[in-house]
Amino acid sequence: MLAEKGATAGVDVRGSAPGTRETDLLAPTASVEEVHAIVLSGGSAYGLDAASGVMRYLEQQGVGFKFGGAVIPIVPGAILFDLGVGDAKIRPTAECGYLAAKAATDGPVVEGNVGAGAGATVGKMDGRDRAMKGGIGSAAITLPNGLIVAALVAVNARGDVIDPSTGQVVAGMRTEDGKGLADVRRQLKSGQLDLPLRLDLPLRGALQHTTLGIVATNAALTKTQATRVAQMAHDGLARAISPAHTSADGDAIFALATGVRKGPDDLDTIGTLAAEAMAEAIVRAVRAATGIPGYPAARDLR
Repeated sequence: MLAEKGATAGVDVRGSAPGTRETDLLAPTASVEEVHAIVLSGGSAYGLDAASGVMRYLEQQGVGFKFGGAVIPIVPGAILFDLGVGDAKIRPTAECGYLAAKAATDGPVVEGNVGAGAGATVGKMDGRDRAMKGGIGSAAITLPNGLIVAALVAVNARGDVIDPSTGQVVAGMRTEDGKGLADVRRQLKSGQLDLPLRLDLPLRGALQHTTLGIVATNAALTKTQATRVAQMAHDGLARAISPAHTSADGDAIFALATGVRKGPDDLDTIGTLAAEAMAEAIVRAVRAATGIPGYPAARDLR
């Protein structure tokens, strides 16, 4: 997500397996006040290279902090683990980031199997054999007064995706015959599913998860307030994913505030809307996804 005119940002990282870049500078106590892009990528730690390509693109546009004769774009980012899907040697590079930034528009967001959602999967509580396809989703809420709060998310969760409006599983761990949804919540409560986290990746697919999101608003926020919005947005993630923030997830949500709307706006309203938009975007991600070999999509089980 590009913010070429600069935007105030915050971040909240949860779970125990994060992969991030330049998130420390988003702390309210850090001196940098604005960022120029946020990058979400697949490819595990290799995917962090994508942010370098975005930096190169922004530098060419003269976007960033001016220092002497140099321009320094501030581009935090985060990655999800998808190397177990397809060829692990094919992963995002700096060139991918550059081309993505060059192609960015302010048009409708493409959802499903694109970008960081290309290799995203969900429902891996019992390993990959019963998992389903995840992807990219987006949602936006606009109030009558002009306040906008939107969300973009790459859903690569260990848990199931739940539609908060119905309480029903939309995509997640399948039944043993692969034709239905097992519902991890019921499995855990009944004691049928009791799987300690294992680090032998081929057997359990541990550490192959993480849901990444960005919530953005046209309101004016401080870094402290943006951080609070990112924290509140995790409530939406937890409503739409069960279980969330596990030991094998590196869930992270960034918050961006462009300040185009001068307000004043209520912080708790923005945070509440951010959680709503995040939950909706997560559900949209799996509904927009297309199945790939070994990973059917939500639409395939209808």
